[in-house]
Amino acid sequence: MADQSSGSTPVDKEDNWGYDLYPERRGEAAHVKWWQVALFGAGQIKTEKTSCEMNVYNCFQNSPLVKLMYSALKASGCEIDLRRHIACEVCDVKVSGGYDPRLNQIVICQNVAHSKGMVQGILTHEMIHMFDACRHELNFKDLNHLACTEIRAANLTHCSFLSAMTQGDASFFRIQKQHAECVKNKALGSVLAVRPDVTKEEALAVIDKVFLKCYNDLEPIGRRVRRNSADMIRAYKERGNYGYE
Repeated sequence: MADQSSGSTPVDKEDNWGYDLYPERRGEAAHVKWWQVALFGAGQIKTEKTSCEMNVYNCFQNSPLVKLMYSALKASGCEIDLRRHIACEVCDVKVSGGYDPRLNQIVICQNVAHSKGMVQGILTHEMIHMFDACRHELNFKDLNHLACTEIRAANLTHCSFLSAMTQGDASFFRIQKQHAECVKNKALGSVLAVRPDVTKEEALAVIDKVFLKCYNDLEPIGRRVRRNSADMIRAYKERGNYGYE
């Protein structure tokens, strides 16, 4: 899978928002902790990378959502090449993955995402960002654009009633609002993670401003996927409704 050269051209500070969470994006080598060497040997990072890449490949072969997103990107003229557009790397433990708009590359955090299910969720989430960048000329420096794509990714792939209850984003007494609250909270966390220059109040204001439009935009999945349901399979079977094959 593709690596970033440490000799890349310097960029403006604002282009590097969030890069402190992805050390290999800055050309830094991953550091193995002493206890990892003691327990697993010096090859732990290599083993994690291999496992991560196998999970990525498995998702592209078997996950309905990942296959749907692949079809949507291909139909939009932005076909994914696994070797070029997906990278397994060591990240800060605060994050499990990310989308690098400079390199048009999805990062899977190999030291955090160890299961196929988690890798599937990260891939689908980040492929929505990639889709938005491809179809809508997304500008990640524009806070309105960033908030919108984070709302869409949380809405389509992250939030369900069960996850909202678990995270404290909703109660049974607010059942009609719980999904939207989960989406807002997830989007808020994502915006603040990559934009340290933005306050919580500023981020919330922008999220509220664009929320309805972005929350109601279900393309390319076409539905909000419920946990432990057949929604993923239904969405994949319905991809032809959007012109995706």
